[in-house]
Amino acid sequence: MERLPTIADVARACGVSMRTVSRVINGARNVKPATRVKIEQEIERLKFRPNPQARGLAASRSYLLGLVYDMPNALYLDTIQRGITGTCRSSGYELVIHPCESTGSDTVIADTLSFVRRSNIDGLIVLPPVSEMAALPPALDEAGVDYVLLASVDLVDPVHLVRSAERLACEDMTRHLIELGHRDIAFISGPSDYRSTRERLEGFRDAFRAAGLALNEELILKGDYGYHSGYSAGNALFSRRQKPTAIFASNDEMAFGVFNAAAEAGMSVPNDVSVCGFDDVVFAERTLPSLTTIRRPSLAMASLATEKLIALIEGRDDVANRMQAVVPLELILRNSTAARR
Repeated sequence: MERLPTIADVARACGVSMRTVSRVINGARNVKPATRVKIEQEIERLKFRPNPQARGLAASRSYLLGLVYDMPNALYLDTIQRGITGTCRSSGYELVIHPCESTGSDTVIADTLSFVRRSNIDGLIVLPPVSEMAALPPALDEAGVDYVLLASVDLVDPVHLVRSAERLACEDMTRHLIELGHRDIAFISGPSDYRSTRERLEGFRDAFRAAGLALNEELILKGDYGYHSGYSAGNALFSRRQKPTAIFASNDEMAFGVFNAAAEAGMSVPNDVSVCGFDDVVFAERTLPSLTTIRRPSLAMASLATEKLIALIEGRDDVANRMQAVVPLELILRNSTAARR
């Protein structure tokens, strides 16, 4: 049986959001004439016939934005929410949040779509690791939901994406440790099914390849982005006969765990071992010693994602297209790293 064309097919062919197509279907005025003509021609070419649900997409607006997340890091989530609500406040929107369990779950996409329907939101912001599920964007497209993903990899068209350049930043941090004279560098990774885990680990590997150095795979340990996994990995590393001279924990929470493991092992940071992290959470500069880390501008990224989403909701696709899609990260050099003794 031949598949009938959908609103997603029209939007994809015209390079616009599904909500923009819905506005044309509903006769809304806030669509540029040239865009309207293009969409109408594509509707005719595809012989698309909108169903009642599609016709109702642009009929009303709730001024509610949804946030979907599965993130155990409370500090990161708090920063994201502040970035979103700050932009919402100036634009007349409110935020509805929806935690979900993505790890090992095959219902997260259905759960997300159910949340969209129940909450009557105008658009959706999705955080990793949920945002990095390959099946999610097509499902949101088909459902006619405007969305922006925060992610560490290019999964969708840039108009729907705010991506942090995590692989490059981790390569830069590892290069910094190498330039300090370190060769026995340990790496504590995140959960194996997170895209960010793979990106950060590959950045670590890239630096060794670029420097022509052999990488000791035994010094790569698995964590879960939580404090206790960093503490456990630190204990394992400090119990080795040949201890690493530097440890790169792939987020700050795990780096704080390494700090305590080092103290209990009678090791001084950075005199005996250099330690660095990723995120630059608020406590990173308040520890003793202060933590060398990678600053991910989460507040600015959340604000940018919200601006993009509101532009899509309001039919200003051209504005959303011009907005930044890839956000560079910054090395913050503090007191927890030093030259190898």
